[in-house]
Amino acid sequence: MSRTLKRILLAAGMFAIGASAAGAATLDDVKARGALNCGVSQGLPGFSNPDDKGNWTGLDVDYCRAIAAAIFNDPTKVKFTPLSAKDRFTALQSGAVDVLSRNTTWTMSRDTTLGLNFSGVTYYDGQGFMVRKSLNLKSVNELNGASICVQSGTTNELNVGDYFRANNLKYELIAFATSDETVKAYDSGRCDALTSDQSQLYALRLKLTNVADHMVLPNVISKEPLGPAVRQGDDQWFDLTKWVYFAMLNAEELGINSKNIDQMAASNSPEIKRLLGSDGKFGESIGVSNDWVVRIVKHVGNYGEMFEKNVGTSSPLGIARGLNNLWNKGGVQYGMPVR
Repeated sequence: MSRTLKRILLAAGMFAIGASAAGAATLDDVKARGALNCGVSQGLPGFSNPDDKGNWTGLDVDYCRAIAAAIFNDPTKVKFTPLSAKDRFTALQSGAVDVLSRNTTWTMSRDTTLGLNFSGVTYYDGQGFMVRKSLNLKSVNELNGASICVQSGTTNELNVGDYFRANNLKYELIAFATSDETVKAYDSGRCDALTSDQSQLYALRLKLTNVADHMVLPNVISKEPLGPAVRQGDDQWFDLTKWVYFAMLNAEELGINSKNIDQMAASNSPEIKRLLGSDGKFGESIGVSNDWVVRIVKHVGNYGEMFEKNVGTSSPLGIARGLNNLWNKGGVQYGMPVR
């Protein structure tokens, strides 16, 4: 057998394996089960947090509700599974959850070595530090010699080491398994500072005994693109989870929201007609009905509504849109075109 023929047969075999993996029908499983299994945090206000009755709210939660709305026309058909930072990837890899929507940073190693695909960046963030106001600190560089609380198994743990070594700063890192353990240790005075993504710091600040006594320093020491992830090998499911995110951004850009969706569905705009399903079969191409975006916006809202309700200036977190504004309003959020 020639070397050329061997290469052809090997390539054919690899293609067959890839095609088989890509045929893994997560969407069929979700439909048969009657609910989406969504992996979330163990409790992070504004992103994924349960109340005392077990009702989940947050930006990451609403993203999963949007997927359920697209599939079932019912945003309640979601089972939320709280996961620690340590266990989150194993749960997705094993099939325990269909999508991981849990303040997770998109990095190269996670994207290429864990068998994951990131569906988008639902929140552009950066790592920061929270300290007591009584310390009178204005910059992270004043934390030389400080003890710093961090959650283990996160990019935050690695970023602290990179930044402090690069700036010749001494530090003591105290790592904890869960977010609750980390914030409790900081609140009790075990460490001088608490580090995490800035969005998470604003959320964790709400859990402190005396909220007004603490502040988030303005410095950002890393890029933390946070977004949902799915397993590699199922292109249809990957496409669906990507386009739910893009659809919510496109709806906001076109002025379509949960209050005017019925009126906008009658629009003569070609772009709006494609997005809302009266022109073309874009929904069918990802395995759902062609009015999938109408379902999402009616039940959950557009991206801006989801952001403002959960983490925006009118929410307890009070976070400005910043980088998470639309591309034509000074931010970087950008939905791919439906056409």
